[in-house]
Amino acid sequence: MTDRETSSEQPRPRRGIKSYVLRAGRMTTAQTRGLEDVYPRLGITLQAGERLDLDALFGRKARRVVEIGFGMGASLLEQARQNPDTDFLGIEVHAPGVGKLLDELDKAGLTNVRVCREDAIRVLDEGLEAESIDTVQLFFPDPWPKKKHHKRRIVQLPFAEKIRRILTPGGTFHMATDWEPYAEYMVEVMRDAPGFANTAEEGDYVPRPDFRPQTKFETRGERLGHGVWDLIYRRES
Repeated sequence: MTDRETSSEQPRPRRGIKSYVLRAGRMTTAQTRGLEDVYPRLGITLQAGERLDLDALFGRKARRVVEIGFGMGASLLEQARQNPDTDFLGIEVHAPGVGKLLDELDKAGLTNVRVCREDAIRVLDEGLEAESIDTVQLFFPDPWPKKKHHKRRIVQLPFAEKIRRILTPGGTFHMATDWEPYAEYMVEVMRDAPGFANTAEEGDYVPRPDFRPQTKFETRGERLGHGVWDLIYRRES
């Protein structure tokens, strides 16, 4: 799809700036199994004009957590394993990560996760009811470090406003990054976002909570001397 007109009648609508780039990659047998065999059971396909009925999708009413951009799914898998009484909705656009998580969820017999292979902005705007989510997680998003690419960062004021709409009063927005300039930028955005309060007791960041599993990527980074910054904001009523 391009921004050029394809006919003399109507131009195609312009797309918003994406915070991700879809890259082609080879799929393993397990990842393909996840997409083809497990997605019909644990995957979600958004229908135009319809909000997701989470109670029906999970078959119960429970605490709800949304993780945006779960990558290969290691953190989300571990959280689901440790918290069987919590329901998780994972959002990711890249097929290998979606397939891998679904395959591992199925092999582990976990039923408290649903996966949506979709642009997170569309899910926030169209899929989720207001005040329906207890926690939103955004772990290690692409920092787009070059200044000319900052417009691609997912953390922007309009994005924060979308998060606030779906959070329950008192619900939390939890971000983590290993890029300090991006952490500082997140703080600046959230200072301007109405209806949020920083939960840090000192400074802008919180210590890594025990409930956020440490990934192999993060452990390797720590060995190399890389820092990680966690930010947790509470939605005020």
